[in-house]
Amino acid sequence: MKVFLLRGPNAEQSVVDRAIAAARARKVEAVELRRDHPETERAMESGRLIVTLGGDGTFLAGARLAAPREIPILGVNLGRLGFLTEVDEADLERGLTRAIDGSYRLEERTMLQVSLSGSAGGTVIGLNEVVVDHSGEARMLRLEIDVGGQAVGTIDADGAIIATASGSTAYALASGGPILEPTLSDLVLVPMSPFALTVRPIVFASGQHITLKVVRGPAEMTVDGGRPGTAVATGDVVRCGPYEKRLKVVRFSEPETFYRRLGDKLGWGRPLVPKK
Repeated sequence: MKVFLLRGPNAEQSVVDRAIAAARARKVEAVELRRDHPETERAMESGRLIVTLGGDGTFLAGARLAAPREIPILGVNLGRLGFLTEVDEADLERGLTRAIDGSYRLEERTMLQVSLSGSAGGTVIGLNEVVVDHSGEARMLRLEIDVGGQAVGTIDADGAIIATASGSTAYALASGGPILEPTLSDLVLVPMSPFALTVRPIVFASGQHITLKVVRGPAEMTVDGGRPGTAVATGDVVRCGPYEKRLKVVRFSEPETFYRRLGDKLGWGRPLVPKK
């Protein structure tokens, strides 16, 4: 049995050593991997668990490794927000032990698969969102939007975000999008600073594929906030939809704690003026 420890850029060596010791106490091999290192993906073999040591960014990187291999992922928060992660640094040993022992539930999340036509074409996956934003001299993009072969319309905006339910509480939320329960398979389209006030976010049913054609550009595409972005020329098409495999997230808490997390982490439903 093997556990992969994905180490974020700010993870202290002492934290990694604690995780290795906790795994060895259960007679499990722990392999340390560095986030965003070119050798990390090639080093991935069959394993039982991926543990991310860092913040939400490290969890997102781990999700891109875990989903294709159908390996469960446990997030340990070493950062500030830690909305996606399950345990804090203080509970590292207890959480890892429970995960190794199988004392958890699995929460499945939809992943995005994104492809780009044109010279910079390719396919990538992500957990949160794909963003098509204006770049260079373009002050405003014109985007043709299609879902499932049906034309939705053409918008003028700074850009657009297509997010999963997981990503609905990230950049999409900051841009005025709705919050979706994390286990939903729906996708949400959020226009970024649209020219027309009537252009509002749309939630699309699960299984739909959405395309964004850049009619007036140029633009830049990023997936899960990855930098640098990919150049998108006028005439290029960004196509995204659900990835064929869902992410398996290790959870110890009950499903309904999502709403408490919204309040604790994002302040949703917490009055700005103290109650009298």
